[in-house]
Amino acid sequence: MIVLNGGSSSGKSGIAQCLQAVLPEPWLAFGVDTLVDAMPASMRASDAGIEFAPDGEVIVGPEFRTLETAWIEGVATMARAGARVIVDEVFLGGAESQRRWQKALDGVEVLWVGVRCESEVAAAREVARGDRITGMAASQADVVHRGVFYDLEVDTTRSESMECARIIADRVE
Repeated sequence: MIVLNGGSSSGKSGIAQCLQAVLPEPWLAFGVDTLVDAMPASMRASDAGIEFAPDGEVIVGPEFRTLETAWIEGVATMARAGARVIVDEVFLGGAESQRRWQKALDGVEVLWVGVRCESEVAAAREVARGDRITGMAASQADVVHRGVFYDLEVDTTRSESMECARIIADRVE
């Protein structure tokens, strides 16, 4: 299993797609966006679910946490069943977020990868994408890495996704 952690617009999804292209075996890729998109729309505008503030802050409530825990356990079960899995995550809680994954992945071989990107570059990507709330990239750029342990870190500020994927793939093979 490979867990990619980084802020919004840092390049995680692009790296995950490139990893699927360069790794010799088939790998499934899931992102926290997969979870959010699977939730009913009512949970994306609820104190109990997940809220996206106008300044880009992301606020999660108890119902989101319940579903997130089930999702994490489900992904871990797939990995235990033999699926190779890449997870594109945003550890909003820093080290606490990583601990939730570590608990679920106990006994699973995991490569923890930090995906960094300078805040200004991620913010420019965010604007270019047009599908993110302005400010999300800047607010997440550093907080998602606080207290998090990595086996490897890549920086997409000046490196393309494929270059980062090759660095990660060299650690997997």
